[in-house]
Amino acid sequence: MKNALIVVDMQNDFVDGALGFEGAQKVIPVITQKIKAARKSDTRVIFTMDTHYDDYLETVEGDHLPVPHGIEGTHGHALVEAINALKKAADPVFKKPTFPSLDLANYLKQEGYEHVELCGLVSSMCVISNAVMAKAALPNAKIVVDATATTTFDSTFQTQTLSMLTHLHIDVIE
Repeated sequence: MKNALIVVDMQNDFVDGALGFEGAQKVIPVITQKIKAARKSDTRVIFTMDTHYDDYLETVEGDHLPVPHGIEGTHGHALVEAINALKKAADPVFKKPTFPSLDLANYLKQEGYEHVELCGLVSSMCVISNAVMAKAALPNAKIVVDATATTTFDSTFQTQTLSMLTHLHIDVIE
């Protein structure tokens, strides 16, 4: 079976930077263990990075979320240290200008993965949107989100997001 682990936006700005929130740190050890396990099981590890530029506030997203973040070349854009330490040069990295990545979806479809697990930040935005893209790209694949390896800034949003994922036939595990 062809497997992938997608690590979504585990960047400094979402943990303790511009959009950091209480509880974001708790997923780091869970995700590091997932990456280590993936390496042992020949699962492809893929990263996404929310990537913006100096003109961020002039974008549609910047109009709705007027907090500069993920500006390429800054400390906030970088992967958190514990995750970056496990990243290999051969791992695909998708820099995305908004919540989901069409390039990631096209890559998943081209590679024909049968099992895709997503983890990372933020569950109610980038994780759910990329899970939906993975489902669209691979309608017969098993798409999974581990509830212990993702979170958001509002516990109500977390509950709603996990519920919505199951409604979209994306498996939520713990």
